[in-house]
Amino acid sequence: MASDTISALNYFIAPLDGSRPYSVLYPDSTTTKPPHNWTQEPRDMQIEDARGKEELYNLDNAGFHYGREAAKHASFLNDDEIQCEYYPESIDLIKRITGATSIVIFGHVVRRRRPGEAHDDPQKHQPVSAVHVDQTPAGAIADVHRHLPPTEAPALLRGRFQTINLWRPISHAAIDWPLALCDFRSVDFEKDLVPFALLYPDHENESFGVKYNPNHQWRYMRAMTPEEFVLIKCFDSIQDGSVARLSPHTGFQDPNTPEGTPLRESIELRALVFYD
Repeated sequence: MASDTISALNYFIAPLDGSRPYSVLYPDSTTTKPPHNWTQEPRDMQIEDARGKEELYNLDNAGFHYGREAAKHASFLNDDEIQCEYYPESIDLIKRITGATSIVIFGHVVRRRRPGEAHDDPQKHQPVSAVHVDQTPAGAIADVHRHLPPTEAPALLRGRFQTINLWRPISHAAIDWPLALCDFRSVDFEKDLVPFALLYPDHENESFGVKYNPNHQWRYMRAMTPEEFVLIKCFDSIQDGSVARLSPHTGFQDPNTPEGTPLRESIELRALVFYD
């Protein structure tokens, strides 16, 4: 039986003075900028449980794809082990689902919810509670240039490419603070998405904040287990309307979560996905 729910999702509000929105990530003692110059508004949204209806959603129509395949790597405690063991099997998984010819994993984030702790420690990531998309088109192209040799990037950019996240719970089912995904077919690309700068200590990139739209159709999978995963499209170079370009997403507090539920733990890989 489906477990649809209603939760307050935090939508983006751009700076009222018209300035370029930004977020400062991992500031040091020399940083003088405020952490960000934009605000949020919580909006109650219905979030439909996709369990049992997973086949209705894929990367081309909705911008996300649910699947079931346990990872061979299981500890997710050591970054070097994750790169050596989990990256290769994840590349194989994404290739089998997408038909891509080459994939470059350009990072991962392990998230463990820690109530009451700050969110600014790069070693202690927590669930993101803001509706967003990881890359704008400019951000996706910048990631190709940043993570691939200059001799390879131009040719790869001439073909189809995507940025895709591979997300899965670790340790136990993600009942606490699950992940909500917005069906691209309910997104107004021109009106809903606001580029904002991500200011890292050593470089800059760009993501999309997402403005409230009552037409947004939200999905999640109740009690996703570590044996289950979801692929989330953040960018697609095909922009002619024939396929989904992205899927906004956010962690959210499900009001139906039982007391004493283990706190959410998850991992996401960020992949550049190329096609011949």
